[in-house]
Amino acid sequence: MFYPLMIDLNNKKVVLIGGGYVSLRKSKKFLEYGAKVYVVAPSFQEDFCLLKEAYAEKLHLIKDNYKSEYIVDAFLVVASTDSKEVNSKIASFCVEKNILCNVVDDIEESSCIVPSTVKRGELLISVSTLGNSPSLCGKIRKELEETYDEQYEEYVKLLGEVRKHILESCNDNKEKKIILNNLVNLNLKELREFYKELKKSL
Repeated sequence: MFYPLMIDLNNKKVVLIGGGYVSLRKSKKFLEYGAKVYVVAPSFQEDFCLLKEAYAEKLHLIKDNYKSEYIVDAFLVVASTDSKEVNSKIASFCVEKNILCNVVDDIEESSCIVPSTVKRGELLISVSTLGNSPSLCGKIRKELEETYDEQYEEYVKLLGEVRKHILESCNDNKEKKIILNNLVNLNLKELREFYKELKKSL
């Protein structure tokens, strides 16, 4: 059974075997979260060139077929080749070396899965159907993107700042809890005003 867990990927080595669209999409996400991404494939989707321009030092494109030497020191591996046999071989090697492995379209071979995500600054929402329906994941993700739009990046950041000040300045634990619980009922404009007044009072 898979347990939802957030992992710090900053400067971790993530290797994707396969240069197709799925590998491209996943590479973009891993790069956004600070990983050092290596993609191994005999050929690559054209957009990998654009991705390389944007993440010159973080993205490494290796034009070759899969070899275990490419993943032996990886933190996470994604097997997304066209060959089930090769993907299974990658998964087996990862099990042997205790490396996290996601095999695209084969949850049984995977030791981890990559959910669909919505990121708004430090607000991170993820959704998964454990491989049953990627289409439903995509539908829910789009709905979440509309519900939690770009303003939530500032909203969550402000909530964090206000929370820090409340925790430092309020000694009554019960009052603290009430204030913090009520903050999420404020809209962004109201939260800005609350924060402005809070800073004046300190």
